[in-house]
Amino acid sequence: MPEPTVDVPAVPKARSCPFLPPDGIADIRAAAPVTRATFTSGHEAWLVTGYEEVRALLRAPSFSVQVPHALHTQDGVVTQKPGRGSLLWQDEPEHTSDRKLLAKEFTVRRMQALRPNIQRIVDEHLDAIEAQGGPVDLVKTFANPVPSMVISDLFGVPVERRAEFQDIAEAMMRVDQDAAATEAAGMRLGGLLYQLVQERRADPGDDLISALITTEDPDGVVDDMFLMNAAGTLLIAAHDTTACMIGLGAALLLDRPDQLALLREDPSLVANAVEELLRYLTIGQFGGERVATRDVELGGVRIAEGEQVVAHVLAADFDPAFVEEPERFDITRRPAPHLAFGFGAHQCIGQQLARIELQIVFETLLRRLPTLRLAKPVEELRFRTDMVFYGVHELPVTW
Repeated sequence: MPEPTVDVPAVPKARSCPFLPPDGIADIRAAAPVTRATFTSGHEAWLVTGYEEVRALLRAPSFSVQVPHALHTQDGVVTQKPGRGSLLWQDEPEHTSDRKLLAKEFTVRRMQALRPNIQRIVDEHLDAIEAQGGPVDLVKTFANPVPSMVISDLFGVPVERRAEFQDIAEAMMRVDQDAAATEAAGMRLGGLLYQLVQERRADPGDDLISALITTEDPDGVVDDMFLMNAAGTLLIAAHDTTACMIGLGAALLLDRPDQLALLREDPSLVANAVEELLRYLTIGQFGGERVATRDVELGGVRIAEGEQVVAHVLAADFDPAFVEEPERFDITRRPAPHLAFGFGAHQCIGQQLARIELQIVFETLLRRLPTLRLAKPVEELRFRTDMVFYGVHELPVTW
């Protein structure tokens, strides 16, 4: 690991309040929204914290996702990236081509058509929770299995393999392990997905993999590897992000009784509340990594070709130039164009599904369990500082 330069400060990670950005990040943003910083790997890079500057970075074609170092892991090793269909690790022109193929299956109409199934899944899990009685761990019994069931249904993952899929997803999202452990989890996922693709080719169903197999493919790119890369990326990302938002969002609402009461008394606020939760809890806690493909100016700073840059979207979503009183959690706030789903070419393709899930989850949770409350003080909760996406490891609740 390289030795950090003395006068280049480390990116803040410690939080006095678990629901607010790391201490000191606001001071960095106020002093210089584009500045040098030292990351977990020991490498130095540019840190971008201002809202407008992050948006400019994420939409600029002069930055690539093919970074030479993994800034947020301890060893800094960049594992082998998947190829066509993976989206997250693709640049132009392949990214645009592959995204168009996948976007046909993530239309607003198709996502809205999933509402009845999502509602059924949510209700079944709450039935089980009520039958068990409190206290329960809302992460284990609800936040993790609900999005896992939703995305598994969408991709046609057999029921008997879903527990294995959840284990793999957790292993792949850790940042406190070496590259070998992450690669081992990736190999397990690859084996599961290869078998799934072969089954869908032999016996197509009403699922996303089957739809992609039969989609119009003039360039002939939708082969087994494309299907495995697309399914793997979307399965992991859609499961883990939504699970984190359910657990962390529930913890925040239960910690803010005034906002909880507003939502419980007026369920029509749920769409508004979800947007404020997404902004306030922006769970991509480390930010998106890029590398400059040419010399470029960003926020008045010259970034040289080959230099790495991190878009700190959490800091950007708390920029007072973007939203008034950003540290005030207010579900009646007029929704603002937050960056929780990213921005530009790599904006989350599944964001409409995530919104629908979260709206159904929080409306139903508070309707079915109106006296829901924390069974442990917030100070005693374990937060996911060791994972790619921020959240809670467990959430003991009762009612």
